[in-house]
Amino acid sequence: MNKESHFISHFNNKYIGDDGAVIDGYVYSKDAFFQNVHFKKKWLTYKQIARKAMLVNLSDAIAMNAVPKYALLSVAMPSTISKQESTELAEGFLEVAKEYDVEIIGGDTISNTKLDITVTIISKTKKPLLRLGVRKGYLLAYTGELGKSAKELKKLFNLGEIHKQSKFIDIKLRRNFIKNTSRYLKAGMDISDGLFSDLDKLAKANAIGFTFTKKIDKKTACSGEEYEMLVAFDKRDRKTLYRLAKVSRTPLTIFGYATRKKFTNRCKAHHF
Repeated sequence: MNKESHFISHFNNKYIGDDGAVIDGYVYSKDAFFQNVHFKKKWLTYKQIARKAMLVNLSDAIAMNAVPKYALLSVAMPSTISKQESTELAEGFLEVAKEYDVEIIGGDTISNTKLDITVTIISKTKKPLLRLGVRKGYLLAYTGELGKSAKELKKLFNLGEIHKQSKFIDIKLRRNFIKNTSRYLKAGMDISDGLFSDLDKLAKANAIGFTFTKKIDKKTACSGEEYEMLVAFDKRDRKTLYRLAKVSRTPLTIFGYATRKKFTNRCKAHHF
């Protein structure tokens, strides 16, 4: 058990274990986006930082088949930030909020030595998509293309530049895909820590393993911050999933199925 899992284990209850906590038809989710942990200031503009902080948090809600409604912001800003820069930061939050019809209803701001952001998203759902629900024989698939985020991060560390529409900067959430396919999905989550690491969470939640039908190299499978969807579904719905994925123009790759075989995560832990 790593330090993150050890810490979380102290708060064990029925609400913990998914991308958000489901309580009476609402989903509550929260993620941090900290300077020098999740990004470096020289990589992104203030507007891009705020946009990504919002999108990272909205990803959890959408992954659970929930409709985001409200957001609470906690922003620790360096005392050296100018009024123009703080305006750009606010514009980034407001821009994404408008795109997803989310109302920012409050939060907190403090002075800090660097820019640290946490966002709480409150969403509504009639049928939450949970991690629990994978059975032996269910197919496993991911949306989009994996591996780009790690490549772009490496380029940034090597002082290179990436396009402003790069996945590392501008996340594309799979809202329409989840909306169209939710009735057929048995379990799901967003891919934030890397495919293998997130499969490990599914394996532990369901006491199950996986057999791969498609070879996925370690670099691709360990690429974090992809914010694609990892889903499980009955093999009888395979054609339907492919058809509905095309409707939302979502690439869908089936790479394996659930078995009793033990799954071993070959990625280095992203946390601690």
